[in-house]
Amino acid sequence: MSETYEQLLQLQRNYFYSGETKDVHFRIQQLKKLKNAIKANEKKLSDALRKDLNKSDFESYLTELGVLYNEITEAVKHVKAWAKPRKVKMPITHVGSDSYIYPEPYGVSLIISPWNFPVNLTIAPIIGAIAAGCCAIVKPSELTPNTSGILAHLLKQTFEDRYIAVVEGDVATSKALLALNFDHIFFTGSVTVGKVVMEAAAKHLTPITLELGGKSPTIVHKDAKLDVAAKRIAWGKFTNAGQTCVAPDYLLIHKSIKERFLEKLMYQIKDQFGDDVTQNSDYPRVVNGSHFDRLLSYMKDGTIVFGGRSIRERLFIAPTILENVTWNSAVMEEEIFGPILPVIEYETEQEVIDMVRKRPNSLALYLFAENKKMEQVVLKHLSFGGGCINDVIYHVGTTRLPFGGVGSSGIGAYHGKYSFDAFSHEKGVMHQSTKIDIPFRYHKTKGGLKVLKRIMK
Repeated sequence: MSETYEQLLQLQRNYFYSGETKDVHFRIQQLKKLKNAIKANEKKLSDALRKDLNKSDFESYLTELGVLYNEITEAVKHVKAWAKPRKVKMPITHVGSDSYIYPEPYGVSLIISPWNFPVNLTIAPIIGAIAAGCCAIVKPSELTPNTSGILAHLLKQTFEDRYIAVVEGDVATSKALLALNFDHIFFTGSVTVGKVVMEAAAKHLTPITLELGGKSPTIVHKDAKLDVAAKRIAWGKFTNAGQTCVAPDYLLIHKSIKERFLEKLMYQIKDQFGDDVTQNSDYPRVVNGSHFDRLLSYMKDGTIVFGGRSIRERLFIAPTILENVTWNSAVMEEEIFGPILPVIEYETEQEVIDMVRKRPNSLALYLFAENKKMEQVVLKHLSFGGGCINDVIYHVGTTRLPFGGVGSSGIGAYHGKYSFDAFSHEKGVMHQSTKIDIPFRYHKTKGGLKVLKRIMK
């Protein structure tokens, strides 16, 4: 099988060398074809998402399909400008030269996508690859087989294998692909698997983009507007049953408002998902049994003050709030990726900084506060991939902001122009005049050192 993958890689590399994928008009045409294919298969994709994760049509469009349409529209509109060489101003030491930055596609990229947003997080990197002028081999997640099957059919019907190819399979397939010498790897998934991808890339010194995760803190300060905070946190945490890499992972709540806030949060959960969420046919399920068991084990790490209901045969876990957890609890040691929300109280700003700093850098951070001083304290002293002030998750839905992690939560960013950049190398080239030749650059030029010291300081 690895020989087949090697042949596929070579097929795409040969096509890339033909130069056709670099033509900007070709890129625009392919982006439009992709958008039309998604629209034509919209119902099939929504049905597959329902089968795999019990996502409603509303949630599928909001978090999977609609954002992709925005991404493609943005790329079609701006890719000519993105791909155009940019002239840069040169210093006096380079008089007579014109210098440019040439955006250059990496070549053949490997895209490995996750199961939690299997349409969005498979297609979004493909948009970047096409816009940049790359070819790509795509490996969707085997944990959402219905969606992966529709995606594979859609992409195979839209593109030739020499351009965009799909390889379905399990972990063994991913390992076989990672053993090959790609020009770029784009991986979305867990920190644990991200380390495996990085190790594989290191063997060939392959450029990588890692979109990982981590424990994204959500801070509710004493002056926060509690009704708004509760409404937005309930929505952001329990969308997709909490299986979102940028979901609020745990709450840090000022002691003085904790009880009032929790009452409002419980009200919002009931209001958005129903008094009896077991009767909500649109509430998403946990992806599989192993994840279900892992999440249930977390509930033993604290006191359940809301929710806690589970139905194994339906892979159902209700929105759950935990109190009395410690930093040494299993629920606080790794990303939860499910509908369980631990709550920890604090009294001072410095406590927040100290608690968050002790954890690895998160993919997201959220702060609810009206106090500008608290906002500046958090932004100045804490490192995280991206986030929101007085909201959650919504920053991911725009093409104008880079989305990516820092440190253990990822390497690189994408969305909009940043997707183009993720699949591109910026090649700097200086065009030097032959009509001017500056003498002081050469060895043994009389007075050369004196001139250099005057202009290079």
